[in-house]
Amino acid sequence: MVIAAVCGLAQRRWGGRGFLSELRTAREVPSGSTGTPTWTNQPAFAKDVFTFVRIRYDRGSGWGGGWATDLPDSDLNLSYRLQQVTALRVDPDGRILRLTDPALMDFPFIYIVEPGSLYLSAAEVDALRRYLLNGGFLWLDDFWGEREWANCEEVMKEVFPDRRFVELPLTHPIYHTVFEITSKAQIPAIQYGVASRYTGVTWERPDAREVHHRAIFDDRGRLMVLATHNTDNGDGWEREGEDDYYFHNFSEKIAYPLAINVLVYVMTH
Repeated sequence: MVIAAVCGLAQRRWGGRGFLSELRTAREVPSGSTGTPTWTNQPAFAKDVFTFVRIRYDRGSGWGGGWATDLPDSDLNLSYRLQQVTALRVDPDGRILRLTDPALMDFPFIYIVEPGSLYLSAAEVDALRRYLLNGGFLWLDDFWGEREWANCEEVMKEVFPDRRFVELPLTHPIYHTVFEITSKAQIPAIQYGVASRYTGVTWERPDAREVHHRAIFDDRGRLMVLATHNTDNGDGWEREGEDDYYFHNFSEKIAYPLAINVLVYVMTH
């Protein structure tokens, strides 16, 4: 029922499911929140920019939403904030790719949302393995509870049968790159975040109270995969303009500092 409702909303907002299959950039999608920022880069540096790349995937039998969750506001808001806070120049449109797209190797960063429902074909598994071993970085985000974690972990075991996730310690330099981050704080979806000022509850289900930042490294110790579990960074970026309490307590304090640290770290390591 939930998935059907989401698909119905997508059809009304974006003009039908066929629209989703043709998307190439986040900029093509109407805002689902308070609007998205716009900016330009000098033509001479048009290709010398960081690009937020969202991965399109097919839903499996796991739990959770789909690849287009929080699109386009999360991608474009974060891209704008990254350019605003750091010296990085950032693509104002973002990209949407499948793992088997030859253009994947042109981008050092990719993002998969809702991996609790992630399914990858054999060709996509091979493509992701090659991408990561050749220097790419994957961020898995916005999934809750043990069922969704089990699905994500199983898919990544197909990619790396001989590697396992490890909990990333707060002593890792990724937490001290731009902002000093001293805890793995939870970012709730907007409805839970707004209510939390009265309830104190930021988790979506009883088995999702503890935030985990888990990582997969290559043989040289390079961070290849980061999985932020039991937290919703995407809503922290997407919903920043909808509620003052939510912005100051979750977007500003948690979602953006973590994301900017992650992106600066992986772009410099």
